[in-house]
Amino acid sequence: MNDLEKYYNKFNEDKRLLSRHGQVEFFVATTKINEIVGAREGLDIIDIGAGTGRYSAYYAERGHNVVAVEPVKKNLSQIAPKNEKIKAVLGNALNLKFADNSFDIALLFGPLYHLFSFEDKLKAISEAKRVLRPGGFLFIMYLMNEYAVLAYAFKEGKLQESLKNGKLSKDFQVVSSEKDLYSYVRLEEINNLMKESKMKRIKIIGVDGATDYMRDVINKLSKEDFESYKQYQLILCEKHELLGASSHVMDVLKKC
Repeated sequence: MNDLEKYYNKFNEDKRLLSRHGQVEFFVATTKINEIVGAREGLDIIDIGAGTGRYSAYYAERGHNVVAVEPVKKNLSQIAPKNEKIKAVLGNALNLKFADNSFDIALLFGPLYHLFSFEDKLKAISEAKRVLRPGGFLFIMYLMNEYAVLAYAFKEGKLQESLKNGKLSKDFQVVSSEKDLYSYVRLEEINNLMKESKMKRIKIIGVDGATDYMRDVINKLSKEDFESYKQYQLILCEKHELLGASSHVMDVLKKC
């Protein structure tokens, strides 16, 4: 069992997505995906790094044909019970066991959190592109550098420690390795990956904005105010000047 499996055997991904900050991410992401995909039914969707299958179940419930690929057995075991129509497969984003041009939509939401070299990230994107049909859409989720710096280095008082042990560079770039489990990026790296993928960008979206910084505040909102906050984030999510400060960014690419 590797470090990633050990981590997810303890981590409750369903609980995260059902939390209020997780609900904002899910609401904005699915709203924007639905806007781009439109009203088509019966699409072939591959959810790569599906976690416990929240997104897979959402699209299966809407009549799409969903294949969920997940490397962690514990997570995989939780996918099928959400919707019996989902085909859950043990697999790796770097080596998808599917033919070229098999899917209309690819979700690549988990893998790039846990891949550390530019080459591996590009390979995961290239594999997702390979299994997409021409005209298909690839939705990629990234964890953002500034969220990690603000939330951990400054908010938790770990700045000097992180600078001394080399986990934070002088220009405040997080320096992480596989032992750290999570990889954090800036917009420059996302843009470089997009260019190298030779796909067309449709949109780039900050799905949760400042939500993760404000968890205590968000949790105290009334139900009515929380619904308004979700709408507020939906309005802000494509404002370019705010993208880098979001904790999660979703890049939307099209295979030409």
